[in-house]
Amino acid sequence: QVQLVESGGDSVQAGGSLRLSCAASGITMSSAGMSWHHQAPGKGREWISGIDRLGTILYTDSVKGRFTISKDNAKNTLFLQMNGLKPEDTGMYFCATTVSGVTYWGQGTQVTVSS
Repeated sequence: QVQLVESGGDSVQAGGSLRLSCAASGITMSSAGMSWHHQAPGKGREWISGIDRLGTILYTDSVKGRFTISKDNAKNTLFLQMNGLKPEDTGMYFCATTVSGVTYWGQGTQVTVSS
C-alpha cells in the first residue's frame, strides 16, 4: 500500500525559507515519479514541481528560482526547499505519485507566509 506523509510546514515571514519533506512507503522512490502541489486558501490544487524516475525536474513559472525539488532514494523521501517565500505561497502543500494509473496523495502540510 502506497503511503505519503508530508511534514515541514510552518508559519514564516515573507522572504523566509522552509524545507518540506514527503516520506514515502510502498514505492521505490528511485523508480518513481514524484510531484509537489500547492492549494491556496479557497482555490484548487495546482502542480508546482515534479521529478521523474530519470531525474528530470520541472517547475511552474511562479516558483522557478525559488523552490528546489529533490529526493533521497536511500531514505525514500522527497523534498521541497522553499526560499524567498511570498504571501501568495500560503496554503497546503501535497506530494503525489502515480502508480499503475492510480495517483496517491499525502495529507498535506500547511505553509503560512505573512507579509
